[in-house]
Order: sequence, then C-alpha cells, then structure tokens
Amino acid sequence: MNIAQIATTRHTCKAFDPARKIPAAVMDDLRTVLRFAPASVNSQPSHFVVAASDEGKAKIVATLAGGFAYNAPKAQNCSHLVVLCARTDLDEAHLAAVLAQEDADGRFATPEAKATQNTSRSFYVGLHRDKQDLDVWIDRQVYIALGTLLQAAGALGVDACPMEGFDVAAVDAALGLREKGLRAVVMVALGYRSEGDFNAKLPKSRLPDTAVFTDI
Repeated sequence: MNIAQIATTRHTCKAFDPARKIPAAVMDDLRTVLRFAPASVNSQPSHFVVAASDEGKAKIVATLAGGFAYNAPKAQNCSHLVVLCARTDLDEAHLAAVLAQEDADGRFATPEAKATQNTSRSFYVGLHRDKQDLDVWIDRQVYIALGTLLQAAGALGVDACPMEGFDVAAVDAALGLREKGLRAVVMVALGYRSEGDFNAKLPKSRLPDTAVFTDI
C-alpha cells in the first residue's frame, strides 16, 4: 500500500473491538514513530502518556463525562489510548537535555556546530516566549506528532480515533500532568474497529482538488 492509498483508506474509527489488542511489536513501531516525530528546531516539546491497561484507561474514561461522554466508549474499548501532551515550558533544563542528547548521538562535528544549534533553538523559544504564544507554538509541534501517528497507524493496519473532546483540566488532574510540567493537548484511541464502527462503511469525503490547491 502506498502513501496515497493510506490517506484515502484510513478513517476515524467510531467504535473499537475491546477483544482485539495491538501486538507489542506493532505498538513498539508506533512508539518509535511518535518519539521521532518532527518538531521545529528539534525542540521536542511533546510527551506521550500511553494507557494500555484497563486501570490506566479507566483514569481517563472517568473524566469523559457530560458533554464528552460520547468519547468514553472509544477510550474504554480501544487497545491503547495515547494522550499527546505538551511541556508547559521549554526551560533551560529541557533545552540542555535536548542539546546533550544531540551531542551524544553525534550530531555535532565541531563545538561551534553545537553552539550554533543551541543559539538557534534558544532564539526561537525566546521569540515565542516574548510574543506570548509559546503554548501555541508548542501545540503545533504536538499536532505534527498527531498527524505522523495517524498516518503510521493507517500504514500498519491499526484503526485510530483522534479526540479533542475532553476536559483538559480533568485529564491533567487525573494523570498528575501539571506536577510533571505537562498538559494534555489531544488524545488518540488506537485499536481495531468493531462491527459498530459506522464510519468504516461510509465513503470518504473531501473537497475537490481545485478547492484545496492553488498552482502557481
């Protein structure tokens, strides 16, 4: 299956089969995809909470009440529920850790190259902090990881349902995220569809090529 076929055949799963679990090797691949997802200036502001056990998923399902209750069955019945989180700040400790890892991985041929990378990344973090849109900039990086995950899941035959419909503060509290310098941004239920997944039976619908592209 080529990349265009994946894009035109994957769908947002609306109902999961609770008896079907993602094999460990497949989940390892998806974790690798998330860890290596692109991020501006390799800032790596994302963190991923993976709930595979019934107990882990129950912590999140308990927050899906009221107007968000429609997402509870997906979160409960999926194989793995991933909460894509953002760091609440890209502080000096985080930037130093990223730089040290890059150095350990052999990305710098010279000390000057290392210093240049540090200066460039610090500039952009400082720029967005000064503009008071650091959270927005960080969220964009998290959504790059989201898109990468959805495409990879489709390639591996794993069904997925991205969800913004949840109480962020409630999920943060349930998982103790703020104490760890994190905040929830979006969730993805991963697994395999059940017969109740009506969306799997519907044709995909997108605006035509001429409406979404401008060739110049």
